[in-house]
Amino acid sequence: MWMYVIRRLILMVPVVWLVSVIAFSIILLLPGDPALAILGPERARDTVAYQAIRAELGLDRSIPIQYVSWVSKMLVGDFGNSAHYQQPVTKLVGSSISPTVQLALMSMIVALIIALPIGIISAVKPGSWLDVIGTTLALSGVAIPNFLLGILLILLFALVLRWFPAGGYVPFTENPGESLRLMLLPAFALGTGLAAVLMRQIRSAMLEVMNQDYVTTARSKGLNTRAVVLRHALMNALIPVITVVGVQVGRLMGGTVVIETIFSVPGMGKLAVAAIFYRDFPVVQAVVLLMGTAILFSNLITDLLYGVLDPRVRYD
Repeated sequence: MWMYVIRRLILMVPVVWLVSVIAFSIILLLPGDPALAILGPERARDTVAYQAIRAELGLDRSIPIQYVSWVSKMLVGDFGNSAHYQQPVTKLVGSSISPTVQLALMSMIVALIIALPIGIISAVKPGSWLDVIGTTLALSGVAIPNFLLGILLILLFALVLRWFPAGGYVPFTENPGESLRLMLLPAFALGTGLAAVLMRQIRSAMLEVMNQDYVTTARSKGLNTRAVVLRHALMNALIPVITVVGVQVGRLMGGTVVIETIFSVPGMGKLAVAAIFYRDFPVVQAVVLLMGTAILFSNLITDLLYGVLDPRVRYD
């Protein structure tokens, strides 16, 4: 298995390089001048200060040289300095990773808690009223955008019922209870869409597995429905579900950008939105590169989970 992991890591190198090119090209694609953004409208006519800032940011050099310089520093962990916050980008991004990771994990847990029981029940009792309700919930979850659901949750649970705060963040290590309470609404808003996708995938996979011969054999031995579903059907049905989860990680990371902004969670998504607003290109480049790399590693972990769930899978 370790040789397989090493091969996958080697194959990831050109992909990471491509992501770095895309992240760097953001400078060329985004409108506006970061030097002018730093100067502000009052000092925009100060050409001396303008040229000095461009030289400080390296914008007076050719684009290939800027890219080589950026990659060289990036390889040793130096993503440059934020033009707006006047801090090292590594420090800014480092402090925003924990909220994003916590939000993504809680969203995944919320999605699984919703999707697993409803998907299994829908498959065990197809055509029943439970199946109809599950299918309706799945279609609703796919149809409602995350940002709209987030706003509705704030209106209902924060402003009307006052059960949860409208936003904010407390590190889990400082106050676990309050941290989970603050993250519950954004995690629900972000995880509902994923839950809908997983619910449909679990139902489809379970229906296929329930018709297999080994499930019929298990039933003929006198096992009850619960034992047949949990011991024999669910484990095999989870393999395609794991594939969907791996694919949806990218969507989950993209959703954090919107949800963190709505709920004022100081994560990488909110940092990226603020950096785009302030034309803070070094921060945008670092966030895009790190999120792209995180998605690649999540796909690798997904592939490794196949071997855990299905012993027939070999990594030769």
